[in-house]
Amino acid sequence: MKKLEQWFENGLWGSRFIVLFAVIASLATALVMFFMATVDAWMLASHMFEYASPDLVGQERAAFRATTVTHVVEIIDGYLLATVLLIFSLGLYELFISRIDAAEQSETASKVMIIHSLDDLKARLAKVILMILIVRYFEHAVSMPFLNPMDLLQLAAGIALIGLALYLTHESGSHSQDDNKEH
Repeated sequence: MKKLEQWFENGLWGSRFIVLFAVIASLATALVMFFMATVDAWMLASHMFEYASPDLVGQERAAFRATTVTHVVEIIDGYLLATVLLIFSLGLYELFISRIDAAEQSETASKVMIIHSLDDLKARLAKVILMILIVRYFEHAVSMPFLNPMDLLQLAAGIALIGLALYLTHESGSHSQDDNKEH
């Protein structure tokens, strides 16, 4: 009976390697997102000389500028999403498979890349996702037509809520760091 229990527990422990599918898929998706955002950035840069064209005047220049700012925000959004996927991939690997020795031994490794618990992974992902939401809000705010004072009031309320969200995430981060120092 003991041998059957040991065999079952070894099989159960080995089942954690199924997480490798999620790690590899997340890493591949992150690489695709990095590639797409880089291509978008390259394409945007290749069209920048059009802004200096003397044929572009008045409203056309303003529209080109607004479109360019929107594209920049989309590029930032793409890189942030790729970063979320990368952090998720590394976090899953560290939590379920093995510590990444190279990251822990590296002097230049960011603390963002070292995950010690599921809560740690969730907190890091939540911060990056919050940044994505802020970038998306900015993208919509840039293209939003301000037709009446209520539109400006809604924009101001959105900015205030973003500030509050950043403050709360910063405060919760500083409390969790204090808790980690006590342990």
